[in-house]
Amino acid sequence: MSASRFPKFLKPDDESFASERDAAPADDHVTSFVFNAHQSLNLAAQRERLPIRQYRDQILYCLEHYQTLVLVGETGSGKSTQVPQYLYEFGWHTKGLIGITEPRRISAITLADRVATERGELCGETVGVSIRFISKCDPAQTKIKYMTEGILLREMLADPLLTQYAVIMVDEAHERNTLTDTALGLLKKIARKRPNLRIIISSATVDAELFRDFFNLKSKGAAKDTAVILTVEGRMYAQEIFYLRDPCPDYVKETVNTVMKIHRAEGKGDVLAFLTGQEEVLRAVDLLREHVEASGKEDMQILPMYGTLSNADQLKVFFTAPKGVRKVVLATNIAETSVTIPGIVYVIDCGFVKLKWYSADSTTDSLVVVPVSKAAAEQRAGRAGRIRSGKVYRLYTEEAWEKLPEHTPPEMRRSDLCSTVLFLKALGIDNILHFTFPSPPPAKNLLACLETLYALEALDAEGQLTSPVGYFLAEMSIPPMMAKMLYKAGEMGCSEEILIIIAMLQVQSVFSKPAGGQTAIRGRIAKRNFEVAEGDLITLLNVYCAFVESGRTKEFCGRNFLIYRNLKRAHEIKTQLAGMLERELNIPLLSAGGNVETICRCIVAGFFPYAAYLHHSGVYRTVRGNTELSIHPLSALYTEQQPQWVVFCELIHTTKLFMKDLTVIQQQWLPEIAPHYYHKVTVRDHLL
Repeated sequence: MSASRFPKFLKPDDESFASERDAAPADDHVTSFVFNAHQSLNLAAQRERLPIRQYRDQILYCLEHYQTLVLVGETGSGKSTQVPQYLYEFGWHTKGLIGITEPRRISAITLADRVATERGELCGETVGVSIRFISKCDPAQTKIKYMTEGILLREMLADPLLTQYAVIMVDEAHERNTLTDTALGLLKKIARKRPNLRIIISSATVDAELFRDFFNLKSKGAAKDTAVILTVEGRMYAQEIFYLRDPCPDYVKETVNTVMKIHRAEGKGDVLAFLTGQEEVLRAVDLLREHVEASGKEDMQILPMYGTLSNADQLKVFFTAPKGVRKVVLATNIAETSVTIPGIVYVIDCGFVKLKWYSADSTTDSLVVVPVSKAAAEQRAGRAGRIRSGKVYRLYTEEAWEKLPEHTPPEMRRSDLCSTVLFLKALGIDNILHFTFPSPPPAKNLLACLETLYALEALDAEGQLTSPVGYFLAEMSIPPMMAKMLYKAGEMGCSEEILIIIAMLQVQSVFSKPAGGQTAIRGRIAKRNFEVAEGDLITLLNVYCAFVESGRTKEFCGRNFLIYRNLKRAHEIKTQLAGMLERELNIPLLSAGGNVETICRCIVAGFFPYAAYLHHSGVYRTVRGNTELSIHPLSALYTEQQPQWVVFCELIHTTKLFMKDLTVIQQQWLPEIAPHYYHKVTVRDHLL
């Protein structure tokens, strides 16, 4: 840190990243909270205490002699913040940028802020950050650049070989989301063309051999590998692992019973129990509190831990329990790798995990509970034995353990691939089937996305990108159906309104949900003031317009139970998209002037594959596929008379298939707007 540097201060109420920083994550396994056990020390002392510090020379040696380094280390070891600084101190920044990709925007922002603070700077100088729609980088000064994986992929469109980068570090690679796998596949191709590029794959789990073998470019007869593994070891104690003799019928009740047995029979030490989701965690919390109340003793502190919990409540699990009280943490799989809770001696593993799964047949995302993988189970077991020897209780038999899969299926194999295929096509990779993914996706998922892109007129009959539609959809950093809707908006004269709708769909819910009582009733009444019979997207348009007309004030949001941060973020996204449309894509900004039918027809132009009609049985069915659907309870149409025809933006399968973000349409619009996809047939034609 430079002693001559004057202190710099942000202006009061600076909220440039507010909605990303403070928004609750959508998935249970995601958390934005980082616990720092050495927070009371100065920054230099904190850096020296990190486990990664003693491996500094080995990391630099490996990067001098190998093109790819697979760096394995526990959460909190310092990989994400210290390795880029070691590279900078060693002079790698003189060869090009040091880029670090993160799977989530909040991770990129907080890590860049942390590293800038350690260097005595503000973010945007030597250390920069770039996320979708926002960039804090100085072309002349920035040498360490944190970004989301999507930003790196976008940069490849302009510079396919990433020539401005000397080092690329793919952080949290064990999460294996679609963008991570796409980036890894492309980096392997770049590495063949650029032997001087260094790649670091940072992971917290034991997939190291897969990553090393994938990036090992050694040709036949060569004496030296091009990839190497380095493990940053933390201090671990022995663990005892116990299994059930017989399978249990209800793992939530068995978790509660196991906690009570540990509490009665075992010595001091906190308990960490893994369950699949927020509902199960809260159910187990209630059951345990009933046990505590029945015993009449206050010797157990019961704490939930899941991704959408507020930071203040997440913080509670890191504090030491009062003397004579055992802390019991009931957590989703965020506690596997995202956070490390001190004091844990006993771990209970329910044996299951909740994953999002894509069905190519119905084009739906389902939240499904599946058996945990061996790698994830080992990661859970590793939470015990940090401070002394621990015990792990697995709520399944040893025979069941042997049958578990080795690894959790990566997201590439269980998600919609439209955006991925569109991007690869834009890069000039025509034969998607021969592209080297770390884990190739199922053929039926690829076929489903190719059909969708062909229907959107982004691909022609030979599978090539069309001009201008295909290139426009690939250029936009939004889902293809939204991009097609925006493309059509320029022709239909409603691009201003469609931009607002897209911006509102990019942020989380703008409606706050007060917890119970009269406040919850007032919140529901306030939401009804914005809702319209045309559906959810026009409702969002109403909210935004009212927000802008009021001067974009917090007071307006407070009176109407709206979330100011998310509306402010939507306004920023809309402004940036508008600038891009006029400046780069030559699409005029036009307003429909209150003509709602034009806006609804434009929505159909993008989302026509997601059309549904009201069947005479009282349920909705998709026009193609005949799948039964229901209106989501949070929709503006949920309490209204059911419309005959709708299009939706998303399907989610929980207790049943729900349509989200609906718009009411007319039947005749479908063959008019998408004649290549829909056509009318008479009963006679159908019988013939």
